[in-house]
Amino acid sequence: MIPFIDLASQRARIAGRIDAAVARVLAHGQYILGPEVRAFEQQLAAFCAAKHTLANANGTDALVLPLMAWGVGPGDAVFCPAFTFAATAEVVPWVGATPVFIDVLPDTYNMDPASLEAAIAGVRRAGKLKPSVVIAVDLFGQPADYPRIAEIARREGMKLIADSAQGFGCTLNGEHPMHWADATTTSFFPAKPLGCYGDGGATLTNSDEDLAVMRSFAVHGQGTDKYDNVRIGMNSRLDTIQAAILIEKLAIFADEIRERNAVADRYRQMLSNMVKTPTVIAGGVSTWAQYTIEVDDRDRFAAHMRDAGVPTAQYYPKPLHQQTAYRAYPVGDGGMAVSDDVAKRVISLPMHAYLDEPVQARIAEAVRGFVRAGA
Repeated sequence: MIPFIDLASQRARIAGRIDAAVARVLAHGQYILGPEVRAFEQQLAAFCAAKHTLANANGTDALVLPLMAWGVGPGDAVFCPAFTFAATAEVVPWVGATPVFIDVLPDTYNMDPASLEAAIAGVRRAGKLKPSVVIAVDLFGQPADYPRIAEIARREGMKLIADSAQGFGCTLNGEHPMHWADATTTSFFPAKPLGCYGDGGATLTNSDEDLAVMRSFAVHGQGTDKYDNVRIGMNSRLDTIQAAILIEKLAIFADEIRERNAVADRYRQMLSNMVKTPTVIAGGVSTWAQYTIEVDDRDRFAAHMRDAGVPTAQYYPKPLHQQTAYRAYPVGDGGMAVSDDVAKRVISLPMHAYLDEPVQARIAEAVRGFVRAGA
């Protein structure tokens, strides 16, 4: 079976550097908040043109920390795409606020700015909630339409979070999402383009004040005195060993992004006359967390590919507004027609920086066999 994500090949490339980095942590013994954590925070901020990075326990904590720092709570509306992983919306009720679901664009699957505007207008008309925050998602690796979304957020007096858990490292017109967002968040889950060997996450900001408040919340609400906690906080930190691993992975990340784009280009050349291949926003560079196509009869396609030795993955077959925990929350004016449609059609093929052309040709031939059978 062809691997869906080939972490073993990446491991083989930098095994010596990873082993040495872990050995250094074992030697100095500072397993919590050791020097590698601060070094990684500085390097990650520099990579995506942010002033500060706060490394934390996972991508979900990374999302909630800015909401906590900004005092988002009951009566606040936080606008999230419906077609994404649950963590994007999950953090909103944690602080007592209300998620409002937004439809996505049919080509990039990212937040539809027109749907966002309609939803904000509907919330203002209803008069029960205050539009406070937009969480845009860099789905499947590519940037959302930040120029338009940021303009809407600023005009409406709202904060903007770039949820870049899948798309960290993506750019739009040469700029990282941090260029437009008040905070950018990411996950270091092992399957992400920049992943560690466990759980981890980070929140990036250009605000000294936001960093200080988020760091306090992340360490039990600590103030200047370790034993005088000034906020009700949480315990969210990146382990030193994971930071050491991520330093080595970050060193090859730019190269891996280039290789992922080469793989995506080959897929497009091989598959564009057979299935609907991904569309990247104009001026955008994706990190290709997934290579997601659209097919009719998705279940039959998955079975066909499995029989051919090719794994696939179906992401978000039930959009958030349809899920049990989120059905009671409001949906933006205009509905979720695109989210409902693409959730039935999208399916992802193997994607990683080490996918070579012969293996891709095998995958393309399997897709071709399905198309021929359907024809």
